[in-house]
Amino acid sequence: MILLRRRRLIFWLIKAYFKKWRKTIFASFIFGLLVFFAIYFGWGVIVPGLPFNQHEVIGIVGDYTTDNLPPEVIDNLSHGLTQISSNSEPIPDVAKSWSIKDNGKTYIFNLKHNIYFTDGNNLTSDSIRYNFIDVSVQRPDKYTIIFKLKETYSPFLVTVSEPIFKDGMIGVGDYKVESLDLNGDFLNSITLASTKIKNSTLTYQFYPTQDALKNAFALGEVDKVLGLNDANFENTTFNSFVNAVTEKSIDYQHLVTLFYNTQDKVLSDKRLREALTYATPDNFIEGKRNYGPFSPNMWSYQVSSNQKDYAHAKLLLSQSQTASQSAEINITLQTLPQYQGVANELSKSWKHIGVNTKIVVVNSLPSNFQAFLGEFRLPKDPDQYTLWHSGQMNNITNYKNLRIDKLLEDGRQTEDLQSRIQIYSDFQKYLLDDAPATFLYFPYSYTVKRNSAQI
Repeated sequence: MILLRRRRLIFWLIKAYFKKWRKTIFASFIFGLLVFFAIYFGWGVIVPGLPFNQHEVIGIVGDYTTDNLPPEVIDNLSHGLTQISSNSEPIPDVAKSWSIKDNGKTYIFNLKHNIYFTDGNNLTSDSIRYNFIDVSVQRPDKYTIIFKLKETYSPFLVTVSEPIFKDGMIGVGDYKVESLDLNGDFLNSITLASTKIKNSTLTYQFYPTQDALKNAFALGEVDKVLGLNDANFENTTFNSFVNAVTEKSIDYQHLVTLFYNTQDKVLSDKRLREALTYATPDNFIEGKRNYGPFSPNMWSYQVSSNQKDYAHAKLLLSQSQTASQSAEINITLQTLPQYQGVANELSKSWKHIGVNTKIVVVNSLPSNFQAFLGEFRLPKDPDQYTLWHSGQMNNITNYKNLRIDKLLEDGRQTEDLQSRIQIYSDFQKYLLDDAPATFLYFPYSYTVKRNSAQI
């Protein structure tokens, strides 16, 4: 009975309390609900304005100066008149539009009016100072710039995708240079400060080797590492690190390639080079196989059918002049250290057709070689004039073919896209037929970052 009275008393007290304060309780509930949803949906807007330090340290391999910063840094600092789309076509960036006249010799760019350098100054035509050879520049007004070329050069729209800078590395990007750590002319690190988010900075640390970069991540010196050839670390992998996330991608900017010295007494034989190409594996664990000189993302790409075929390789080899003159074929293959495993795979595969290989590891492109295993950086335009034209110093294979020379010359002097597609289709066909090189793969690239990185 007493217990029942107590329960009734408590009920009456609670009822009286709610009757007296119900408006306040209801208002507090609604206010709390509004605050909850405001924080939940507005956190991404609120956080950038808070005075927290958001700092990320990123590790990259390479020797860099202020004159040759890697794309990862440059892209944060500034933009060009154009930018290159995913299928390698120029689209507007700092320039809102352009027109081409005089058979591809005159380019007129109309600039956006609301672009500012990180020092606060408006970008105008006077701010644009590309160092082009044989190009005259006119600036009829603040937001128009005209380039007049002596000769037609169809990749020009790609060329002006290079970032625009004023003295002091002042660009029009989302970041500005806050500090540099130099060792002579070379960078140890560079720190960038965001112009959009208060107290947000990025520091890029540069390391001489991939092993040094991996150790830096394991020791906690960096929050993220870019451009690793693999995710292996000592006797394990970064995938096994509980606080690390590993991302795998394909580096379509670099094409691992086997270059032949076409003037060498052995490899000057076209059929031998073709035989080596057909005796090359169809798969490499290090990257995505590619049989031609272009990326599959580029509008000039053509599917090639030079898959491994030992029978065809042996037939080509038997028809070669080299085989008829010697009972044994020996080739010295020089390779960069990171491709030594690939060189071993090539050696095993070539053994199937009776070719012996001596592998020599080198740290850079040798001045003289029979075969060299390295890579080349694909230009943003399919124009590979400097690598394959017989008159160019960078033609490391000493390749000479008048038909290829003419196609390369026409390719950079033709405006119409469909005509260029046909030109580079012919270029690939005849280049692969001559085989001054065997194209291998686009390397896999690994990014490793911490779950707990303060970004």
